[in-house]
Amino acid sequence: MAQMQDCMTIEDQIAALGPWFHNMRISGVETSPDHFLGDYPAIKWKAFKHIVPDDLEGRSVLDIGCNAGFYAQEMKRRNAGRVVGIDSDPHYLRQAKFAATQNGIDIEYRLMSVYDVAQLREKFDLVLFMGVLYHLRYPLLALDLLYEHVVGEEMLFQCMQRGADAVGPVEEDYNFQEWQVFNRPDYPKLFFVEHRFSNDPTNWFIPNRAGVEAMLRSSGFLIEANPEREVYLVRRGQRPYMNETVPRVGAL
Repeated sequence: MAQMQDCMTIEDQIAALGPWFHNMRISGVETSPDHFLGDYPAIKWKAFKHIVPDDLEGRSVLDIGCNAGFYAQEMKRRNAGRVVGIDSDPHYLRQAKFAATQNGIDIEYRLMSVYDVAQLREKFDLVLFMGVLYHLRYPLLALDLLYEHVVGEEMLFQCMQRGADAVGPVEEDYNFQEWQVFNRPDYPKLFFVEHRFSNDPTNWFIPNRAGVEAMLRSSGFLIEANPEREVYLVRRGQRPYMNETVPRVGAL
């Protein structure tokens, strides 16, 4: 197998590992030049990269749902120390390992679900949770697990949004007879996708902006920056009152 790969051009090796969702640049070759979102995720990164320090000074980073490793590599380029990327899809991890090796970047990759993060037994200085939440059947559980087990200081979070961009006031409590508040476009909402969205059967819940922010607060995160509609830099704060503990899902 190794000899066969040695005989293949970079273009051939990239094609053999396709299809790619991240448009990476490997030895000058783009992995997904015809991406339907353009030069993705580089075009997305440009809109919020200023909120990440240029020098991460050896900080530990966990990239959850790392895909082909675009963001993990960017963290290493900013002088991050230990960088760990996890993904539940072995196809993406093969791409990530190949891209990191070809670019000479040292990143640790593991086949792991977000529900299994307790197995890491480690809190990281910075956690990346980009474009994952709406693919989960249990989104709030995932946020609770991140808070409980892996977010040591900050988290860079991105989630697709639909619905109203406005965020309205929410009372501490509502009477059982209340109906109208739920009809407000600016009330926190999660839209449930029963079948598919964008031909993807893993798109389950799509929140509006108010819904994203409410879920983050409910899980104990403080919003520090919102450089674009979908992206947030949050810090680990105090969890609000809960009448149940976070389960150690996937813990050994």
